[in-house]
Amino acid sequence: MARGWSSCRPFDDIFVWVRDEVHDAAQKAIASFISGLATPVTPDRTLATILFTDIVRSTEMTARLGDATWRNLVARHHALDRRELARHQGTELDTAGDGFSATFDGPARGVRAAMAIRAALGELGIEIRSGLHTGECEVHDGKIVGIAVSIGARISSLAQAGEVLVSSTVKDLVAGSGLAFADRGMHELRGVPGEWRVFIVEGVD
Repeated sequence: MARGWSSCRPFDDIFVWVRDEVHDAAQKAIASFISGLATPVTPDRTLATILFTDIVRSTEMTARLGDATWRNLVARHHALDRRELARHQGTELDTAGDGFSATFDGPARGVRAAMAIRAALGELGIEIRSGLHTGECEVHDGKIVGIAVSIGARISSLAQAGEVLVSSTVKDLVAGSGLAFADRGMHELRGVPGEWRVFIVEGVD
C-alpha cells in the first residue's frame, strides 16, 4: 500500500480511497462550521449626525386639502428637503410618509440644514418638528442603523411645531460654531436607557 493513503474498505461493492490529510482537513472545516468557531464579521461603524423631520398636523392637512393636493405638497416638501441636504452636504436616509431623515458628517451642518429646511417649508405653509443626535452608527447593507438613530428619532418626537431639538452631544460638539441653544431639561426617550438632556436651537449668535 502506498504511504499516506488509508486502507481501502468495501462499501456496497465500491472501494473508496481517502488520503489522510485531505480527510483531516475536511473534518476540521466541517467541525469549525458546525461549532461556529469561524471568525465573526465585524460590522462597519461610522460617526454621524442624524436628522429627523416630521410634518406637524399632517392628518389634519390631508383632510383639509384632499389627497391629490396633499401628495403634491409632500412632493414639494421632499424636493425642498433634498435641496437643503445638497447645500449642507447631507445624505438622505429615508422618506417615510411625511417624515424625512438624513445624515451629516458634521453636527453644525446638520443643525443649519434643519434650520434651512424649516425656513423653506414655512414658505409653503408647512410646519415641521426636527431632532438631531450625533453618535456612532452601524453600517448594514449600505444603511445606517443602531441606537444613535433611535435617539435622533425620539428627540424629534419631543419637538413642537417649528422647533429644532438636539441632544447634549450635538450641543457640546458645535461649541464655537455660533449656534445658540436653550436647555429643555432631562427626558426619557422611549426604548432608550437612561435620561437624556435636550436643547432647543434658538438661532445664531
